Amino acid sequence: MSDFRIDYGPDVESAIARLTREIEAAPEVAERFDTRWLAVALIDEDAGIPEQIASFDGGNRILRERDRLVSELRATMGTSSETAIAGARFQAVNDIARAVTDTSGRRDGTRTDRIDSVVTNRFLGIPIFLALMWIVFKITTDVAGAFLDWIDGSIAGPIDHLVRSLMSAIGLGGTWVEGLFADGVVAGIGAVLVFIPVLFSLYFALALLEDSGYMARAAFVMDRVMRGVGLQGKSFLPMLVGFGCTVPAIYATRTLENERDRILTTLLVPFMSCGARLPVYVVMASVFFPRYAGLAVFAMYLLGIVVALAVGFVLKRSVLPVTDPLPAIMEMPPYRLPTVRTMWFQTSTRTKAFLKEAGSIIFITTIVVWFFMAIPVGGSGSFGNTDVDDSAFAAVSGVVAPVLSPAGFGSWEAAGALMSGLVAKEVVVSTMAQVYGVEEVETADEPGLAASIGSIFTGFGTATVRAVESIPSIVGINLGSDAEEGPSGGLSASIRDGFEESSGGHGAAAALAFMVFILIYTPCVAAVGAIRHEIGSRWMWSSIVGQTALAWVMAVVVFQIGKLVGLG
Repeated sequence: MSDFRIDYGPDVESAIARLTREIEAAPEVAERFDTRWLAVALIDEDAGIPEQIASFDGGNRILRERDRLVSELRATMGTSSETAIAGARFQAVNDIARAVTDTSGRRDGTRTDRIDSVVTNRFLGIPIFLALMWIVFKITTDVAGAFLDWIDGSIAGPIDHLVRSLMSAIGLGGTWVEGLFADGVVAGIGAVLVFIPVLFSLYFALALLEDSGYMARAAFVMDRVMRGVGLQGKSFLPMLVGFGCTVPAIYATRTLENERDRILTTLLVPFMSCGARLPVYVVMASVFFPRYAGLAVFAMYLLGIVVALAVGFVLKRSVLPVTDPLPAIMEMPPYRLPTVRTMWFQTSTRTKAFLKEAGSIIFITTIVVWFFMAIPVGGSGSFGNTDVDDSAFAAVSGVVAPVLSPAGFGSWEAAGALMSGLVAKEVVVSTMAQVYGVEEVETADEPGLAASIGSIFTGFGTATVRAVESIPSIVGINLGSDAEEGPSGGLSASIRDGFEESSGGHGAAAALAFMVFILIYTPCVAAVGAIRHEIGSRWMWSSIVGQTALAWVMAVVVFQIGKLVGLG
């Protein structure tokens, strides 16, 4: 038998020796177990072993001595005995690896070590992480934003004209059927399509960071920050997943060993801006903050992290106190050059999966919203031929709207968009397209069908040029125009006018408050279901009520401060 033995240090070794003598004094136990192995396992608080020992004669005496020794070690070393034992074992493994590894041909460590000395530096790590996140969101706003404007313009212009012309050609012009297809079906398709450029660019950028090996470093550099709220750096990995979708991020908390960590991380994940919120940010930022759209979107993502940490700090000091903090142990993959094939697979798979799962929800909700907008209330008009202000959707949304007035967006249109967002954040944009884009465009000078179809292709070319021109702007080089106005499409103009009116001329402040509300308030029903499944109904309702209340308070504060500083 090998005589190899790990030295756990004088304090732990002394406790092992004393517990070994106690075990040897119980013959029934000593005959069945190696005495040193059992002593180490008991001091390491291995699960299941105390129950076995308690069944033997003298077992309870051994366990009482173990408890006393573990308490002494915690008081003496200032840490748990299992942490000290784990540290000694890792040190032994490291010593063995060094002894059998030939490093004579190396210079100052590997390439990965040299890069890590910079990106995981305690002073540079977090600024580098924030800089990379800034680049990610500049890509999603500046590069993808050009295609978002093209989709918006194509749906509201040529495609809408094409559908209405087709309805007129078959004798259904001016009927509710035309409204269903033009304002319901087409709007629903457009709401799905608008996600493609935004999500594709987001997933592409995240795939680049993942395939390069950086994402594990992001969790590492956030470890010190996360420990401020009583969590380990590994808890930040589910939160990073939350930038894509909240539901898998919640299920990703299963990788955490501690139940208290799983509960707290699950409650914090919804504050991460999922991909479904991104198009809302892009639309609002492009309309009200065109020159600073990237900064506005980045601020939302950063605010989500800050709010999550603040909420975590409060919960740590109240209902979820830290019991036994775990050491940070995570595997760091080597850096590698991302491959086009891998990045394309990850990006396309995630985009397709998101659209497959969310597309039907968006489309169906858009149709449902149209039906509610087509139903007259109070006897005015007829089905499909009623003023939207007199519709059932406006009536229901109008009940909620006054509550949102202090935040600057107390119109039934904004309230209705937020209500539909409870089903899925993806449908906020489609609902806004319906309630804000309901005014028909003048058709006196409408182009012919051929010209309308041709404008779609020319618009795509223009969007591509704008996207290419915007790439250097990520590092501050502007090759495009310096126009300060935002998009001038029908939907954009309607949103701008609607927020200006509901806020009393402070549209930008109201838009910023609206973005904050979208960031903080209750996640979609799928995420709510995941929370209930993972941590129970009590925590689910706490999350729903707490997030909605916090969203209202923060939106009101943002709008009122915006008014005071003249943000209009």
